[in-house]
Amino acid sequence: MNIKTFFMLLLLGGSLTHLPMAIAADEHGHKEETQESHDDQAGERDEEGVTKLTAEQMKMAGIVVKPLTLQQVLATINAPGEVRFNAYKTESITPRISAQLIKRHALLGESVIVGQPIVTLSSVEMAEAQSHVLVVDREWKRVKKLGRKVVSEKRYTEARVNWELAKAKVRAYGMTESQINSLIESKDFSRANGSFELVATTNGTILKEAHIKGQQIESGQELNLISDESSLWVMAQVTPMIASNIDIGNNASVLFNGKSFNANVSQISHVLDEITRTVGIRLSVKSSDDALHPGLFVNAIIETSKNSTDKVLTVPEAAVLRSPDGDWQVLVEQDEKGEFKGVEVELVQVINGMAVISGVKPGTRVVVKGAFFVQSEMAKSGFEIHNH
Repeated sequence: MNIKTFFMLLLLGGSLTHLPMAIAADEHGHKEETQESHDDQAGERDEEGVTKLTAEQMKMAGIVVKPLTLQQVLATINAPGEVRFNAYKTESITPRISAQLIKRHALLGESVIVGQPIVTLSSVEMAEAQSHVLVVDREWKRVKKLGRKVVSEKRYTEARVNWELAKAKVRAYGMTESQINSLIESKDFSRANGSFELVATTNGTILKEAHIKGQQIESGQELNLISDESSLWVMAQVTPMIASNIDIGNNASVLFNGKSFNANVSQISHVLDEITRTVGIRLSVKSSDDALHPGLFVNAIIETSKNSTDKVLTVPEAAVLRSPDGDWQVLVEQDEKGEFKGVEVELVQVINGMAVISGVKPGTRVVVKGAFFVQSEMAKSGFEIHNH
């Protein structure tokens, strides 16, 4: 109540006892008018449902806005996997007879090439076989020099067969062709002492070593494992339903320690794991920088064979948010830069972290990074960020 109203009441004979009521009525009316004005303003603001961010806010929050474009979606699946030896590029070094380990020529973790000596062994059986080779070699050379006209056919045949059998025996015991030839050509019978070398049969790295110098090694006992780690296998486990969508030859990638390695599907198991009830998918992967090793656990991303040829609209999964009423929506930039409004969309599916959506048109400028920050600013302003 102002001064003018106060004096008018006095002139009209109004009692001062009525002043509080008049004042209260005036204040109440004023308050109602203010509330109505506030509600009207709020209604206009909710109707617009737009929030504006400054360029500084957008920069600090790392907000990225991009126009939607139609693109083909490549369907893939993620699966845990374990790196294993490529069995086709792995060799086990084992003796074929009992022998004593005399010398080690290559160390664990060392790279070797085909024919490189790994260990030297010594065996009584090998000494006997080597001596026999030298004897029959001399006999065969003498018979061959005399020729078929001098010696009988039987003797000629027996000499040659004995020579071939003697060589085959020492070869079976572990001597290489070059070692046999060196023994024969030396004409030194003292070299028939049972000593022989086991050599690398493939290029690769020595990944296992199970022996010490002087140890008695039994026939068939694995001394070393050599594998070419530039080509490895990854065994991924998937459900039978997912496996039915994968074909041999499909492209894949192997993720480990922030790096991605190209791979492809080389084999699909026909037997389910008895415990996990999953199907094994074998991937062949190249690892030229020595980053992958057997035993590591990795993540495999495998392309499926049911990729859609239709082009669709996609945004990062984090760009699709829930509105207060539970609808899916994206935040669309309005005509003025920095003004955003929530627009309801249909979330069709999520593939590899990308959400396939419908309900908006190609070219619509959508927040693809920092959407949660924009939504938070809308919530602070009291806006409902949805649009039906």
